[in-house]
Amino acid sequence: MLDILWLLLCTSLVFLMQAGFMCLESGLTRSKNSINVAVKNIADFGLSVALFWALGYGVMFGSSWLGWLGTSSFMPNRDDPQTAILFLFQAMFCGTATTIISGALAERLKFTVYLAIAAWVSGLIYPLFGHWAWNEGGWLAQLGFHDFAGSTVVHGVGAWVSLAALPIVGARRDRFSMEHINPIQGSNLPFSVLGCLLLWFGWIGFNGGSTLALNDQVPGIVLNTMMAGVAGMITAALWSWVQQRHVEVGFLINGSIAGLVAITAGCDSFDTPIALVVGATGAAVMILTAQRLARLKIDDAVDAVAVHGAAGAWGTVSVGLFGAEIDNRLAQVGVQALGIGVSLVWAFGATWIILSLAQRFVSLRVSEADEAIGLNVAELAG
Repeated sequence: MLDILWLLLCTSLVFLMQAGFMCLESGLTRSKNSINVAVKNIADFGLSVALFWALGYGVMFGSSWLGWLGTSSFMPNRDDPQTAILFLFQAMFCGTATTIISGALAERLKFTVYLAIAAWVSGLIYPLFGHWAWNEGGWLAQLGFHDFAGSTVVHGVGAWVSLAALPIVGARRDRFSMEHINPIQGSNLPFSVLGCLLLWFGWIGFNGGSTLALNDQVPGIVLNTMMAGVAGMITAALWSWVQQRHVEVGFLINGSIAGLVAITAGCDSFDTPIALVVGATGAAVMILTAQRLARLKIDDAVDAVAVHGAAGAWGTVSVGLFGAEIDNRLAQVGVQALGIGVSLVWAFGATWIILSLAQRFVSLRVSEADEAIGLNVAELAG
């Protein structure tokens, strides 16, 4: 019963991360679109949990068919407390993977198209990869792939779907001109900082609850999580100071989250000094990736691909490099890299194919007039 209580508490903490994402994303976007971003966050949560209950949980955690998909445990019921609490906890993870996409594609994507992408991710993309990596019968799990709480399974999947959609949907108006990258200032940076802190708080449950029991691993996992976030924040702050001679708020926010994303894969297996290294390096990888994507004119409104994809990939590889009790590090790094590659090919590839076909028949983004007036009015009041 104590383990169930712990998972209920952690489920609540991870649920709070939805509020964190809402604050973060709406604060980093312009005021004319902030309500639209907030509504997408609550809408995708409801949709993803419904689909995960009806289909995704069984696909992900049901009895494995040849290591590829689950064939049981659909529509969990209250008569089995163990299944009920595991579903609730994992449904929060599904919601997290989905809501990452709303920030990346903010300020230009049609509301109905976003809901279709959210359904695609929560009903198929996330559960299938989750089965391969986290179901004990999954083929990646059988190879020894280790992603304790989802640097790749959760954060990577959301990022790679976003990366596929971004070039297809296109950049926001006036984001790029000739060879220039024009910054778009967020409407409420204190609100975004609050979102970052809520996410950080929720990460106690995200990583600590992934033990699925209240045991002696939990304090060390939470310690590693906290220190990696701290290291990511400090690294990004120093980078910003050296590069720009002032500390930019976005660097602090994304550096903290990148450190937290990076530590998520191996928070159970790193010594704490290594956790600081992984978190700090995760922030550096995030900054370099964000700058590279901007130079390629890929307009990620909140740098979600860099924060969740690049930092998550680094954290996943780090398990093989630095994780405790690994006999053959080279082989483990290979398995970790394979898992990242499969996640990228599956989430990015399938999404790119679907959206490329869809845009031939429907418009994925709002009209120029609607974008100019803002999606608060055009999508929600129009």
